[in-house]
Amino acid sequence: MSLRLYNSLTRQVEAFAPLDPACPTMYLCGPTVYNYVHIGNARGPVVFGVLAALLRRRHGALRYARNITDVDDKINAAAREQGVPIATITDRFAAAYREDMAALGVEGAYAPDLEPAATAHIAQMIEMIQRLVEAGHAYAAEGHVLFAVDTFPGYGRLSRRDPDDMLAGARVEVAPYKRNPGDFVLWKPSDETLPGWDSPWGRGRPGWHIECSAMAATHLGETIDIHAGGVDLQFPHHENEVAQSECAHGGRVFARTWLHNGMLTLSGAKMSKSVGNIEKVHDLVRQHPPEALRYALLSAHYRQPLDWSDGLIEQSVRTLDRLYGTLRDLADVEATAAIPAGVDLALDDDLNTPAALAELARIAAEARKAQGQADRARLKAELLGAGLALGLLQQDPQAWFARGASGEDDARIQALVDERAAAKKSRDFARADAIRDQLAAEGILLEDTPQGARWKRA
Repeated sequence: MSLRLYNSLTRQVEAFAPLDPACPTMYLCGPTVYNYVHIGNARGPVVFGVLAALLRRRHGALRYARNITDVDDKINAAAREQGVPIATITDRFAAAYREDMAALGVEGAYAPDLEPAATAHIAQMIEMIQRLVEAGHAYAAEGHVLFAVDTFPGYGRLSRRDPDDMLAGARVEVAPYKRNPGDFVLWKPSDETLPGWDSPWGRGRPGWHIECSAMAATHLGETIDIHAGGVDLQFPHHENEVAQSECAHGGRVFARTWLHNGMLTLSGAKMSKSVGNIEKVHDLVRQHPPEALRYALLSAHYRQPLDWSDGLIEQSVRTLDRLYGTLRDLADVEATAAIPAGVDLALDDDLNTPAALAELARIAAEARKAQGQADRARLKAELLGAGLALGLLQQDPQAWFARGASGEDDARIQALVDERAAAKKSRDFARADAIRDQLAAEGILLEDTPQGARWKRA
């Protein structure tokens, strides 16, 4: 099997061949921690976490970094509004982000090895900026340091934009100190009301783009195997990362493979904090089973848009009900997770999670029809393995069906289910029907199977 990935730089699906086969490197742009993240921000960590787990299985190791942006004008605004230091804001929302990602299963084999914070790498940023200035790729002006885009002939290669389009699409500050309107900020001055650090150009703070370049170089080296992020970051953020990194490192390739996930939409419109049409992960994981949210995020190919809706979540819950119900019916057989070849083939095909989920469903359907213990054990192992590859089906079925309930309530419901079974056995169908109606009124659905009655919450 050979992993093939769509490289946004070349616009081609390519065989993945890391520089060091014993330990590939991967960088994912992380959150700016000034508020809770929305579900669209979780798509990259979830999908590329599946890739991380695959790379760890294939290569034995992976060096995977996902940064925290903890210095930014939005953070400054939030701190000023609340009258607190920026660390109060960033510490709170970085912790919330980690908690929310863990709830979505972005932990263990699916999580980054490193979580560099921008404020811990100011010295590396200053050193990189100095190198760019000395090489003639950057210049100081009125307390700012700017990257001169016309010194890098490859500028625009990643996003495939011509100079006019880039100027029109970039959020550029047209300022008199810029030599070219497209030049972007590497360092900017800070007054006494803003966070700042001493530098050769005065007290100031870094621009957003230089942060990721410095952190990636510090922890993964000057050339990395994979750089991932949302397609909305392709320009200007990733384009600027390429320019400043390659110019600072003597023309060495910055990232060999670029992966970009599509955006989440809500009723067809792009999810955006500025528009206000967002669903916060922090709220969603408290309103719905987090595993269903994870399933939903994996249900479309990562490069395609995904329309988020209550219907998508409900469908994901129902699908997981069937899958966990299958595992519950296989409780009498012992099995160790074994990732099926069909799932690996799907993931090798540019991380085709919908195809992998279809294979998981096929295995479950076959398992529900299996008769012999050997076949049931084999299929249970494949079902668990398919789930393992995707970060699904790793909890006990009873825990899935009892979600949000107390153990005391579970015992009461099970006692009623057992009483109904006894009533049916004694042909007291009126009592059996009354118990079914009582449980239905409480939102408890019963399913009669050859192994006995099963129940779940609606």
